[in-house]
Amino acid sequence: MKIFTPYTFEFSGHKVKNRIALAPMTNLQSHEDGTLGDDEYHWLERRAAGGFGIVITCAAHVSKDGQGWQGELGICDDVQLPGLTRLAEGLHVHPCLAIVQLFHGGARSPESATGTQPWSASPHIFKVGSKEVEVRGATKEDIEHTIHAFTQAAVRAHQAGFDGVELHGAHGYLLHQFLSTATNQRTDNWGGSFEKRTLLIRTILKSIRQAVPRNFIVGVRLSPEDKYTFQGIDFDESLQLAGLLANEGADYIHVSPWNAFKRPEKYADTDKALITYFREAVQAATAIMVAGEIWTPGEAQQALDLGADFVALGRPGIGIPDWPLRARDAEYEPQRPPYSEAYLREAGLGEVFVQYMKRWKGFVEGF
Repeated sequence: MKIFTPYTFEFSGHKVKNRIALAPMTNLQSHEDGTLGDDEYHWLERRAAGGFGIVITCAAHVSKDGQGWQGELGICDDVQLPGLTRLAEGLHVHPCLAIVQLFHGGARSPESATGTQPWSASPHIFKVGSKEVEVRGATKEDIEHTIHAFTQAAVRAHQAGFDGVELHGAHGYLLHQFLSTATNQRTDNWGGSFEKRTLLIRTILKSIRQAVPRNFIVGVRLSPEDKYTFQGIDFDESLQLAGLLANEGADYIHVSPWNAFKRPEKYADTDKALITYFREAVQAATAIMVAGEIWTPGEAQQALDLGADFVALGRPGIGIPDWPLRARDAEYEPQRPPYSEAYLREAGLGEVFVQYMKRWKGFVEGF
């Protein structure tokens, strides 16, 4: 099966033993100061031991004002370097690439986590359940600080021994908020036209590329279209952005459509899968990764047949730490949720992660 064919990143030269990545997932298992928790370490190391070719951490905040939740891994201060180094070394005991996902929550960084009012591209009211949060618009200093913060976070990842980073430009976080016409209504150089709304993520990519060696991988995760309450993303603009990022130094584009096999909403009448559009829009030297509703080896193979170079497993990666080893059997049919709490503990989830997964309807038995 092609999912077990090695892949070599053209620009960095890194070789991956298979096409299977652990998707970046919130797990709440680190410390209040952003330093690595033992449970977070063991959860990720278990997946590396289980055969994943690429292991991507949860979203790690690049600055304190960008923290999204308690128990989140940080990469914003040198105090976090020892834990990050330990994690990189632990993952590299196994033949995998270790990637840190970098993010800033923007409007989704609550004051309870950061101690400051959340900010975004433009001022707006952000609804959290029944609560309305007033979000301020970014100042020039906010933007400059954030570009520097992302860059220094990438430098820390390199110092710690990771193979690369992934910029989180999806799921309604800060970089997504600048891309979106719904949350970016600025009239300066950072908003308005497509070129100006994409300037922040492209500037960050350029800055990181100048600060780390070329053999250090930089990927970018994108939401290809509107989903849930995250609006203002045009599909054709997403394709154009993916192409630009690839040409400007991204080693891979991680497309997050929630379903790897869906057709784009904008072109629902077409027979072409959304991921195929991205493969056609991006230079061949840049890899395409896709996540969403991939459970079986056959489904992973189908995603590659549609144009992806890698599949990123989320829920299967949580429930089945050795999915890649089991998937050597092409007929493998994985156990699907709901899982018992005991099963998840045996799969390497710490107690706080087990409790967090109860928020995902139907994932844990009884919830």
